[in-house]
Amino acid sequence: MTGDPVSARAILLTAGAFVVGTSAYIVSGVLPEISAETGATPAAVGQLATAFSLAYAVGAPLVATLAGRWDRRTLLVAALLAAAAGNALTALAPTYPLLFVGRIVAALGAAAYTPAATLVATSFYPPERRGRAVAIVFGGLTLALALGVPAGSFLGEPLGFRGVFLLVAAAGLASAVGVRLLVPSVPAPPPVTLTERFSVLRERTVQVVLAVTVLGVLGTMSVYIYVVPLLAEFTGATGPVVSILLLVYGLGAIVGNTLGGRATDRFGPRRTLIVVMTVTIAAVATLPFTLLTVAGAATALVAWSLASWAFNPPFQSLILDVAGEQSALVLSLNASAIYLGAGLSGMVGGLVVAGPGVQLLPPVGAALALLGMGVLLVGVRSRTPTAEPAPATGTG
Repeated sequence: MTGDPVSARAILLTAGAFVVGTSAYIVSGVLPEISAETGATPAAVGQLATAFSLAYAVGAPLVATLAGRWDRRTLLVAALLAAAAGNALTALAPTYPLLFVGRIVAALGAAAYTPAATLVATSFYPPERRGRAVAIVFGGLTLALALGVPAGSFLGEPLGFRGVFLLVAAAGLASAVGVRLLVPSVPAPPPVTLTERFSVLRERTVQVVLAVTVLGVLGTMSVYIYVVPLLAEFTGATGPVVSILLLVYGLGAIVGNTLGGRATDRFGPRRTLIVVMTVTIAAVATLPFTLLTVAGAATALVAWSLASWAFNPPFQSLILDVAGEQSALVLSLNASAIYLGAGLSGMVGGLVVAGPGVQLLPPVGAALALLGMGVLLVGVRSRTPTAEPAPATGTG
């Protein structure tokens, strides 16, 4: 509600997520500028995104262990400062290898931020509004996809890629200052060693949760990474039309993330997941037919992004449900699984494009997502019965 201090804190967490999300996605928006200035091929520049994803996947549990005793506000500030430093290094790097170092430093900051911000956000709200709390953090990530990448592409020509990364670094620094001033101190959970952190992997439910995450990300991102050649192949869209369609996808992602949080609070995470995964699979599988016209492509991209980005709030809420006291550990590992899936998506999608061709990407992506849904239905059971609809909360 207006004037509620919790809302201001939530906006700060969203802003921080926007910064780390932009750090992850921005390379695709300024890829031509990086290639032109460094002399690296576009394929080599694309590996900067893979380096970010894999560094995040490996770094999330390591950073969580090393900073396990830190107050959560302190951890959030340090994470944002690390992301800012990584983006600044990327902007100032005189050589291609140092670009990699900058991406890795930024990834470690993002790896520390996202799980901590999720837990802090849930502390702002009662349990019946947990889905919306999770959506706060992932709202920043969807904003990065919807606005950060197009803005980077738009600013890349007048500012160069170095100017774009400096802007992202400045935004990270500003977010760190805001979190330090306005977010309350949140005590650290009990410390966990690296051995204990990975010991939860012995549990079947945790294995299943992480498998669902990797398969879900693979099913969508292996197709989305190559959405531009897909549009060219089926729709014949190029230039400004593609930019508009990508913006449509991003705006759909913002709405989907919000709806996913609200649906989770009303219907429970499991019911919500079944619906959004079913729609995602159908949207991806039918892309060869829906992309035949620009209007059909816009409709398909909206349906796809609405459903796929509605996945995170109920799934994170389900993790909090099934993991119980180990939820912080599993959230950290799940964050790694998200970026492991993202890192593998480029490889899997690339193999399909180089082999059978881009036309086969949608059925392959749909099959991977369907496998993930099957694993979820068979392998994950809530500790509690399916949630009853939450009481009405006015404007929410």
